[in-house]
Amino acid sequence: MRVGVLKETKDREQRVAVLPSGVRTLTRAGCTVLVEEGAGIGSGFPDEAYQEAGASLIESAAELIESADLITKVKEPTSDEISSMRPGQAIFAFLHLASDRKLADQILEREIVAIGYETVETEDGVLPLLVPMSEVAGRLAVQIGAHYLQGDQGGRGVLLGGVPGVPRGRVSVIGGGIVGTAAVRMAVGLGAEVDVLDIDHRRLSALYDIYRGELGTLYSSEVNIERSVLDADLLIGAVLVPGARAPILVTRELVQRMKTGSVIIDVAVDQGGCVETIRPTSHSNPTYTVDGVIHYGVTNMPGALPRTSTFALCNATFSYLQELCGHGVEEALRRDPALGRGVNCYQGDVTHAGVARALELPHVEAPWKL
Repeated sequence: MRVGVLKETKDREQRVAVLPSGVRTLTRAGCTVLVEEGAGIGSGFPDEAYQEAGASLIESAAELIESADLITKVKEPTSDEISSMRPGQAIFAFLHLASDRKLADQILEREIVAIGYETVETEDGVLPLLVPMSEVAGRLAVQIGAHYLQGDQGGRGVLLGGVPGVPRGRVSVIGGGIVGTAAVRMAVGLGAEVDVLDIDHRRLSALYDIYRGELGTLYSSEVNIERSVLDADLLIGAVLVPGARAPILVTRELVQRMKTGSVIIDVAVDQGGCVETIRPTSHSNPTYTVDGVIHYGVTNMPGALPRTSTFALCNATFSYLQELCGHGVEEALRRDPALGRGVNCYQGDVTHAGVARALELPHVEAPWKL
């Protein structure tokens, strides 16, 4: 198996999909590892570290793709990268196809095997490759939100933790999953008044038991969303439907009624977002304002912390990459149901039900499930 590790191209994205230690493990197992020059520099891993681990450095993405059987990277492949791939070749990366019909169509046209980090799913419904980046994004959302609440950033001038004699800032977190729980932990830790909303009573009960009177737990109904959002200084969207587009829970009309200078961080933006007024932004131009409300829609938030994020992500992804390399793609998908569930598109067909629904395309059962 020839594995190719691409350098990231998204704005200020400096994570890398494989650590030098991972390269050493793969090469010792008999795999050939190709690494695009400069792929690890932003995370603190120079080209020499990959060479010493046994990788071959490749100058261009196109050359690397041509030479590899399996391509891996962190963020979504570009149009040029997909165009360079051949039928039957596999890619293992974050894909987020539910909100990107153009990329999905191109993947289907090239008849490649597209395995999404975000859709690898264990029998009990856990998304193990999404968890570490969700942990980072949830914590970072509060940190970034607190920054943009500063008056010098155009915000309301509110300190989330307050000071004695002054009301604390209010944070509304929509979604009590991994992102939401991480955001709650940070916001409560800063001393803010926090609401978390979810439709899963078990999640709300668990959070209530942990934080007791320090946290408001609300069922995610239209009435409760409206009340919490209008009270909030910082709104964090943390909604996830695996493989599918996020539902719109905060309408444009509700945003119009939010406090001037309040902040929205929609972590679900790479799945379309749960706030009607959100749109994708970049680390270079992260925010815009709608009706006096600051919106932050960066689709690769953990990329701002590349070293922490790379270690956390590779800790989760590497065992699956080993399976793909050790058994070959087809056999690995048959052997490991969690990995098999991660396949979004297989040689011209959409094999993930959530992606098919979101894109309104036919869903075809994967051949290893028949």
